Amino acid sequence: MSRLRLVIGALALAGVAKGAVAVAEWGDVTGGAQALSFVQAAVASAPDPAPDPVAAAAQPIPTAAPAQCETPEEMLAAIEAERVLLDEQKERITSRQTELDLTAESVATETARLDALKGELEGLLARVEAAHTADLDRLVQLYRAMKPKEAAGIMNELDIEATVMIFGTMAERDAADILAAMNPVRVRAISKIILERSKLPGDQKLEGVRLQ
Repeated sequence: MSRLRLVIGALALAGVAKGAVAVAEWGDVTGGAQALSFVQAAVASAPDPAPDPVAAAAQPIPTAAPAQCETPEEMLAAIEAERVLLDEQKERITSRQTELDLTAESVATETARLDALKGELEGLLARVEAAHTADLDRLVQLYRAMKPKEAAGIMNELDIEATVMIFGTMAERDAADILAAMNPVRVRAISKIILERSKLPGDQKLEGVRLQ
């Protein structure tokens, strides 16, 4: 469309120029001047030619200036800073690992010590229990060797816990003979305690137990 307008304008200018030449040849000087003014007015009023799209496409497109690249010195400085940071992190990790290793070693040592102490205590308790059982067995044999009335007289004054343990270990026939000769109030207390001790601590009912 732009080229068509350009061609039409050129043809119009050519026609006007040709007419002006003819007028100059046939007319006088004044007529020639008027014709020349007419040509100039026609040229001034003619539309401006449209820009050629091919020429416009050939013009270079302005582009943004590329970002400035880092210099080798800057790159080396950045790499060195990164290396220093990594070394610091590695040092912190190594220090933390050392602390953890020391803590684990200390815990292992303490665990071994506690295990050894536990073994010693268990051995001591086993020896005490064995000695207690042996002593109790000997005591039971002594009371069995006594006459029931004599044994009953002693047990009426004996600590109630010791009396309960002796009767708990003694054979039923021997215990029955001694209990028959004891104070009835104390016998009821011993019987109550023996019955309740087989229950859980929360279920035991020892209130109101009389010893005399």
